[in-house]
Amino acid sequence: MQITVLRGRDEELRAIRRLLAGPTDAGAALVLHGEPGSGRSALVGYAHRHARKSALLASAGLADEASLPYAGLQRLLDPVLDRVGELPASDSRLLRRALAGSGCPPERQLALGLAVLRLLAVVARSRPLLCTMDDVDLGDRPTAEVLAFAARRLRRLPIAVVLTATSAPPGGLPSYRLGPLDESDGAALLADRLPEPPVGPVTEALVAAAGGNPQALVDLAGTLTAAQCRGDEPPPTTLPADGALGRAYRSRLDRLPDDTRRMLLLAALDEDGAPETLVRAARAGGDSIADLTPAERAGLVRVEAHRITFPHPVARSAVVTAAPIAERRAAHVRLAGVLDDPAQRLDRALHLAAAAAGADPALAGELEAAAMTVGGAPASVALERAAELGDDPARVAERRVEAARYAWAAGATRRAQLLLSRVPTGPVAPTGTGPAGSGRGGAVPGPAASPAGGRADLLRGEVELRCGRTPAALRALLAAADVLAGTDRPAALAALARAGEALCFSGAQYRYADLARRARVVSRPGDPPEVELTGTYLAGVSATLRGDLEQAGPALRRVVVLAGQLTGAALTPALLCWAASAGLLVAVDGAAHRLAERAVELARERNELSALPRALELRAIAEYWLGRHAAAAESSREGLRIARATGQANVAAVHLGMLAVLAAVRADRDVCLHRLGEIGDGPAPYSRPWALAQWAVAVLDLTDGRHAAAAARLAALARPGTGRGQVLVQVMATPYLVEAAQLSHRPVAVAALALFDRWASSTASPSRRALSARCHALLAPRGSDEAEERFRTALRLHPVDTGVFERARTALLFGRELRRARRPRDARTHLHDAWETFTLLAAGAWADQATAELRAAGESVGAPDPAAARLLTGQQLRIAQLVAEGATNREVAARMFLSTRTVDHHLRNIFHRLGVRSRTELARALN
Repeated sequence: MQITVLRGRDEELRAIRRLLAGPTDAGAALVLHGEPGSGRSALVGYAHRHARKSALLASAGLADEASLPYAGLQRLLDPVLDRVGELPASDSRLLRRALAGSGCPPERQLALGLAVLRLLAVVARSRPLLCTMDDVDLGDRPTAEVLAFAARRLRRLPIAVVLTATSAPPGGLPSYRLGPLDESDGAALLADRLPEPPVGPVTEALVAAAGGNPQALVDLAGTLTAAQCRGDEPPPTTLPADGALGRAYRSRLDRLPDDTRRMLLLAALDEDGAPETLVRAARAGGDSIADLTPAERAGLVRVEAHRITFPHPVARSAVVTAAPIAERRAAHVRLAGVLDDPAQRLDRALHLAAAAAGADPALAGELEAAAMTVGGAPASVALERAAELGDDPARVAERRVEAARYAWAAGATRRAQLLLSRVPTGPVAPTGTGPAGSGRGGAVPGPAASPAGGRADLLRGEVELRCGRTPAALRALLAAADVLAGTDRPAALAALARAGEALCFSGAQYRYADLARRARVVSRPGDPPEVELTGTYLAGVSATLRGDLEQAGPALRRVVVLAGQLTGAALTPALLCWAASAGLLVAVDGAAHRLAERAVELARERNELSALPRALELRAIAEYWLGRHAAAAESSREGLRIARATGQANVAAVHLGMLAVLAAVRADRDVCLHRLGEIGDGPAPYSRPWALAQWAVAVLDLTDGRHAAAAARLAALARPGTGRGQVLVQVMATPYLVEAAQLSHRPVAVAALALFDRWASSTASPSRRALSARCHALLAPRGSDEAEERFRTALRLHPVDTGVFERARTALLFGRELRRARRPRDARTHLHDAWETFTLLAAGAWADQATAELRAAGESVGAPDPAAARLLTGQQLRIAQLVAEGATNREVAARMFLSTRTVDHHLRNIFHRLGVRSRTELARALN
């Protein structure tokens, strides 16, 4: 099996080059070992191509000749057998006898090894020799032993030996195990093999499905469609059975004895891999675990002290699919017979189910009961099989929905979707009920919509909300709420809450009032905390979105309180997430963070991977408001990784947007643009990812002095009065909108601040009120008492222990205001505080702005960085670039929101630092 692209094998390639470039009078050897498809043959080919100055002897072990002693040696030495006569007579006779098929007595094996070594030395007299044997362990054992013997004795000979093997390498020789490729090498290999490289999440999924095996990646790349490559359709999760790797394993399997194949089938069907189980099952059939030895030598299985494993999933699959169905059923029955421990209840039921030939309601019930004891992905598998064994359509549908729910929770999104596709969307009649009107006289009514159908729609809606199209999610969730309202009120309310998430995600909050109305119909006085929480949350969010903050505040605070009363099964990540969201809306950031953190912990404890991305999103938002930007970025990075791994494209886009905003706030342009590039142009206008991306770009515009562009972007996030757009994102971004719009879009800034003020005043959050005061200071007349008073109020309100970044931003803006008001001494105190905080936070661009303001105020801060861009601060560099582009001092001042005098001052410093005397020389220096 030849893989021509050698990705992820840099260390092995260097070892081969060192081997071939060694002294001409000092030989050496190395062994490359790894599973089929790991690139052993490709590395041998690399050695051949880089040994142009050497003579070459090359061969490969053949399983068909494994029973013929020295057959591999004969094929390797055949090109130089005419030189055997140059050996001593005794060596010549012994070697000819062995290669002619007469074998070698045990007492002469040392002499035979030396004879082979001497023959190689004869060949290497005229020029160095490279000798390679690929798959040495597949051929006859005597050949492998003789070559290893010779390879250990090359110290003073111009000979290099390269051997490859699947199993453990011969002792006494340098060896390299070819491990799996990492994601970057896997991505490079896919890019080499495909016309267009797949998008990031697809690459991650393919590398995971291949287990890092290069040939497996090549096989998967061969099946990839253009839609899968773009990420429009789910990528393949299993290798093609007819791929090169699958054929390689089947070829090895075909050569094994029947006893070995029988034992291998038992090992393949026992996914637990416990040796004691296999030993007992073998004894039950009169076999022995020792029968696995040939399979172990062939690289098909690994037998360790506490576990029996297969080198790759495709190896296990090849063993199972090659066995006749009767043998598979018999093996399942044998395994079930030895699984008598109560902890093995589910495994036993699954083996019996695999051996079943038709419907078996009793076994289906046992599978369902066993599944409830384990949960997660195993429960999904068991419930799916229970559905196949059932004979009641209603129970079949319920089990498939439960199987899909467990699959979704475990992060197996595609499996959940496939299971849901097999659940009827209409009414399901129980066993014995005919179609509507089929009874005598046509009086038998048709079945009502089934709870299973409603729960299926609830799950479909959630999956679509996280992974697909929000309109489809909304339709499914509203249908679920209608069906479940009469039979499962908690689930109906959950469907409405999810529908609310869909509306907020897509920017259609104007429809939220209808959800709250439906929730009031479903809710009842005296509902338990978990039910009351969901209904109250819907009411609170609805009131918030229509601007009724007097009603919203108490409702949302009640949600936070109710979350603290949840216990046992009622305590779920979903309820904690709604409570965390409620906490953010009323600005109790600490409580919101604790609730989101508990949701994360609970999802991990219960293995509910699908709940983690949303919980991490809310944790990141809470950390943003708490001023913990580094922690927020880490939460979003983790959320992004899990969202991609579980196929949650919509949540992944939100995390990318949040990461872009956090990078922009810290003026990290490169990271911000990278994250924006990952989002692409996929998000619909007014969706949450779109709004976050616009916010991030606007912050970059503001940092670069493009105030009008920043204001226009932020103003377009929502359309006040219509309920359309991302109102909540715009509220979060209001401090930046006001800063950007204070001159060019002042009416927009005033309107946005009025909304922010109403929200901030309805909360008890000092940080929100501090931001409000800062915004009012920016809109006040420059140099006025009102501006100064507002800035001082903001600094007083900013919490000392949290939100230090925003406090530093306020200090910077206040210092700039004082400097422009011709009060440099007063300005320096605040500017120095801002510079110190930004420096401690490693916010370089903001520290540069504070440095520039301090210098303009007459104070020098720090030493210039000689490695920085041409010895200039960030602000000086920007001024220099604008001047070099042809801007006048007045134009620079307008672009950077500075006075013309400040630009003149900076330009003099720039000329002095760079040693230039004109704008023309400045442009040359920058270029």
